[in-house]
Amino acid sequence: MSLTAGEVVKLARSTERLTSLDFFDQLFEGFQEFHGDRLYGDDPAIVGGIAYLQGKPVTVIGVQKGANLKENMERNFGQPNPEGYRKALRLMKQAEKFGRPVLCFVNTPGAFCGVEAEERGEGEAIARNLLEMSDLKVPIISIITGEGGSGGALALAVADEVWMMEHSIYAILSPEGFASILWKDGKRSEEAAELMKITAADLMELAVIDKIIPETFRGEKLSQEKILRMMKKSLIETLEKLSEYSTEALIEKRYQRFRKF
Repeated sequence: MSLTAGEVVKLARSTERLTSLDFFDQLFEGFQEFHGDRLYGDDPAIVGGIAYLQGKPVTVIGVQKGANLKENMERNFGQPNPEGYRKALRLMKQAEKFGRPVLCFVNTPGAFCGVEAEERGEGEAIARNLLEMSDLKVPIISIITGEGGSGGALALAVADEVWMMEHSIYAILSPEGFASILWKDGKRSEEAAELMKITAADLMELAVIDKIIPETFRGEKLSQEKILRMMKKSLIETLEKLSEYSTEALIEKRYQRFRKF
């Protein structure tokens, strides 16, 4: 039985979903976290560093939410500040220097919209990531693992391949925001979610994403171990495929992927 878009939104926002640090711990070996953007500070809403995937070094970057209220408050509910995006970009450029693929895990309602974030250049930081990722000279894979909200998600998703977990969403803004703008009634969010085409199935049909990581099979929920095995296998296979491209071909292919929209 297929879920409604409103039901998928609730699953995407569940605190039971694996966080980026959980993925780093269970998909990779030897994760070493790096901190700071070398300009302002360290944003706990974005985590990243280097790790090994089947013995090969990779750079991993993710938006970090928490599993409870205390952790969510410490991580700003997964809403990055400008220094978070600049930290991510620092790690991407480091990966480019040393020839490491970049793997991004995205779960954010959007970039933090506080006054202080705007004062420190939130818009510029996001735009800079879009620009730099578009011609980064190493393979990039981005996975939407929960919420993929607006430019805050896109700043980590200009990739050679963009994947979504089955019960995740990827949207220009929240269904509540959409309903508030369109109908002046945020309570019509479930109706808005259906119109917005934000589920993995919808976006796969529209060719916005390249792969769906299943979370169920014939209506039955898959174990986390099974989901992680499938994700790891797909990452290994896709990185092997992307590594066959020359730098010029890789960048051109990435450009054409987004240019078609």
